[in-house]
Amino acid sequence: MKQTLLYLLALLLPAPLAQAQLATPAPATANLNVSTADLCAASHVRQALRQPATTIAHRQQMDRYDVKYYKLDLSLENNSRNVAGHTWMRARNGNTTLETMAFELFSTYVIDSVVVNKQKATSIQRASGDVTATLKTAVAPNTLFDARIYYHGTAPNTANQVLAGNALDTSLTPAGTSVTWSLSEPFNAYEWFPCKQVLTDKADSSDVWVTTSKVNKVGSNGILERVTPISATKHRYEWKSRHPIAYYLISVAVSPYVEYVNYAQLASGRKVPVLHYVYNQSTLDANKTEIDRTPGFIENFSSLIIDYPFADEKYGHSMAPIGGGMEHQTMTTQDRFTFTLTAHELFHQWFGDNVTCASWEDIWLNEGFASYGEYLSLARFSSPAAARLWMDDAHTRAMASAGGSVRVPDTTSVGRIFSSRLSYKKGAAVVHMLRYLVQDDAKFFGALRTYQTTFADSTARTSDLQKIFEEATGRSLTDFFAQWYAGEGYPTFAAEWKQAGGNLQIRTTETVSAPFITPFFDTELDYRITTSAGSQTIRLRQSKAVSEFVVPITGTVVSIELDPNQWVLNGAGSVVRNDNLVLATRGHAATRPVLVYPNPCEESLAVQDLPAGQWRAEVTDALGRVVVRQGISATRAQVTTQALAPGLYHLTLTAEKGDEVRRARFVRR
Repeated sequence: MKQTLLYLLALLLPAPLAQAQLATPAPATANLNVSTADLCAASHVRQALRQPATTIAHRQQMDRYDVKYYKLDLSLENNSRNVAGHTWMRARNGNTTLETMAFELFSTYVIDSVVVNKQKATSIQRASGDVTATLKTAVAPNTLFDARIYYHGTAPNTANQVLAGNALDTSLTPAGTSVTWSLSEPFNAYEWFPCKQVLTDKADSSDVWVTTSKVNKVGSNGILERVTPISATKHRYEWKSRHPIAYYLISVAVSPYVEYVNYAQLASGRKVPVLHYVYNQSTLDANKTEIDRTPGFIENFSSLIIDYPFADEKYGHSMAPIGGGMEHQTMTTQDRFTFTLTAHELFHQWFGDNVTCASWEDIWLNEGFASYGEYLSLARFSSPAAARLWMDDAHTRAMASAGGSVRVPDTTSVGRIFSSRLSYKKGAAVVHMLRYLVQDDAKFFGALRTYQTTFADSTARTSDLQKIFEEATGRSLTDFFAQWYAGEGYPTFAAEWKQAGGNLQIRTTETVSAPFITPFFDTELDYRITTSAGSQTIRLRQSKAVSEFVVPITGTVVSIELDPNQWVLNGAGSVVRNDNLVLATRGHAATRPVLVYPNPCEESLAVQDLPAGQWRAEVTDALGRVVVRQGISATRAQVTTQALAPGLYHLTLTAEKGDEVRRARFVRR
């Protein structure tokens, strides 16, 4: 099924589209014949499926200081896991005197010395990956201090260390050359450099210096300041980044790469270099079509959200056989170039790098949004049909099992954190449903821009995203996130209908896949109603397990389709005509008229004699599209119509409990 679906998706991709920078050609069929979510998840799950090595007590000791800066000065080769050098950490002490410094480093490394403020630590205690250095002179409260940790050894891997995560590995590439690369997410950076692995403590800046054989190039974060000759056979790559960075996004990739550069031209006028380190010339030639998509992707995401967050540095790729991709800040590591993989890892630069999840519980803020970046790219550079097929597949995968939440309940399990089904596919479906709920792309992308600017260079939780969307929409999203983020499963809808003169009567029954966890999904749903007079799509709210509706119609009903555009994650239900249908709610009550004035109106429309309580107001246009949605009450009985174009509109008022409905028609002057 997956192979057929993705083959059809490839067939729908059109001819190349003109870009501001260069042409973005259509992907070859084979390039979409695999799930990016599976690739990305697998590249992380190859890490040992274990809990973080550090103890709670050690974490508390590390939280006594705030990391400001990392500088890695290491010797590495492209065919070895040997590491030698030092890490310089600059940090600010907290409110108490610091007499010991806690950090993390894998237990098999030899620590040659720890030097804090130019004084060598008097002792070093180690317990697995936890390291505690006793300082010769204590650090005063609220002051900056420098720590240099000199060490050497061989990076562990699962062949010789059962707890290893292969965070620094080496292998032969398909091209026959050797490459050494890092992959630290979620909590494996300590396998190749001393660090503090706390998501909420981003370093303000970083430098990565790597001394290696002159045949090699080294890819890393930020700007390549210089390549310094060290000897007749060695040189040093010196990378500098002045953006905050999470510990797991610091990276290296070492190999005799071929270099290729293209550029993205942002609407703001900034030109962003895109640097690609590729195995060899034949690999570049074979992948150039796919690589050349990257600038167009950057331009598109920048126009939708905010400018590429690291535009003053670069974007790029380092190839390594990691079995997928990893969104290292400004320099993604990928083992191949395909349409959706490149788009996915790039969108992480916004969702994951610029704004990082503050807890692995909220990894969907990284992976769900990056997956949605695939959908956005298909919609922009391919076709709505291709994007629809992608979403159909995402829904199919998300519903492959009955339960499971987007929220990660066990943040010590790598496999659960990087669940392809839940963190990636269901996460993307939740983003899509949030867009549907907003039903206004200007507000939806505006809220994402607010999220990016509010939490830029920092971290965020799901509650932060919820608050921003609540402010953008003016409505509570507590139920939405309780159902779709913390809850489990999905709904399935079965509808019966009957035409009674000029009214369409509908009874829709909702069942759920995980009833003991999430017994009901309170959601809106589109109904495409086709009659002899034409077709219209209306939006109705499923406010209880069995919901009934009476819809005024023109003509004879031919068919009804639920959720025709696949906005809501839901199972395959049924729609049947039932001429014996009798609604529990009397039809005249559902269509009770209400007086509105002035009619025609301009900036607002008042509702006369509205009963007490909270009411949901929806205005639909002649095509059945909801164009206004707001809450009103008897004391605030006005609907804002200022933004409406002149024309005829339908007003539907629904009581808070869904048991009363009022309707009116009005004209916007």
